[in-house]
Amino acid sequence: MNPQFALNWANWFSNVNGYMATFLIAMIPIAELRGAIPYAWSVDIPWWQAYLIAVAGNMVPVFFILWLLKPVSKWLMERSVLFDRFFNWLFDRTRRKLEKKYEVYAEIALAAFVAIPLPVTGAWTGSVAAFVFDIPYRKALLWIFIGVLTAGVIVTAVMGTSVGVFRVFKG
Repeated sequence: MNPQFALNWANWFSNVNGYMATFLIAMIPIAELRGAIPYAWSVDIPWWQAYLIAVAGNMVPVFFILWLLKPVSKWLMERSVLFDRFFNWLFDRTRRKLEKKYEVYAEIALAAFVAIPLPVTGAWTGSVAAFVFDIPYRKALLWIFIGVLTAGVIVTAVMGTSVGVFRVFKG
């Protein structure tokens, strides 16, 4: 891999205040708070501040994604046969296959999906999933927020445990 494209947060944000960098990293898709919290620890931000800043930063894009996806998709469908076919296929297929299975647990499943700190899960993808499953804005926002809070707890706990284990073995 070309080193100039490496994901080295420390270099990308070397001229930015650590708190602001943590907030900005939490807004980046894929990294989200899974990248922001470890970065914050690397620049000696206390764990509780890292958690709060990363959660806040991770939620910023959610407001816009949930707010814009429906009108943008509608606008695209009205202007393009290709987009109209794609979105109709996506909505019909997804809702038909999963509606009965997840009708009762859709919101809880959304929070759990967002809470799992793995690649391709998180607030960005959860926002798209909420849109596809037609979860109302306020409900989606609440359950994604619960998922982000949970993911933050998991990442913070893993970081704390890892640092503690490292200190034990380091001596």
